[in-house]
Amino acid sequence: MPIVSPVPLNPLVDGRQSERAMVIRRGVQRLLVQMGAHVLPELSLASGRRADLVAMTRKGDIWIIEIKSSVEDFRVDRKWPEYRLHSDRFFFATHPDVSAGIFPEECGFIVSDGYGAEILRDAPEHRMPGATRKALMLRIARAGAARLTAAELAGVAIPVLDGESE
Repeated sequence: MPIVSPVPLNPLVDGRQSERAMVIRRGVQRLLVQMGAHVLPELSLASGRRADLVAMTRKGDIWIIEIKSSVEDFRVDRKWPEYRLHSDRFFFATHPDVSAGIFPEECGFIVSDGYGAEILRDAPEHRMPGATRKALMLRIARAGAARLTAAELAGVAIPVLDGESE
């Protein structure tokens, strides 16, 4: 067995997010999966921005969820309006210690404790143009396939999931 592996132990672990952001993310992912959505974290968009979570609902709607782990995290980040161009609905997600009052009313709002999450304010719908939707669907499919391939090559067990063929 080599001392240094050319492949990370788990290529699905990004390592850029804080522990608190990962706790928020885990709860939101659990909520979205319960709702029947498929979720891809850390997706690079055509604009060059990286969405924290991209969810595809059963109806094919695309949601972007931006995770904010503190008031300061929200205040220094002004790129979020661009995410609306790449989603049908846009949400902020945080934990219970961050005041809901700092987040814009025109965005959805989710609170997560890591074990689950709740949508406290639904996001208004703003449908993407067809060409943007197609490009984003291809980006989601390619990123998902690339991550599964990297995980399989690294020896991470990839189970077949219920609903994969839906």
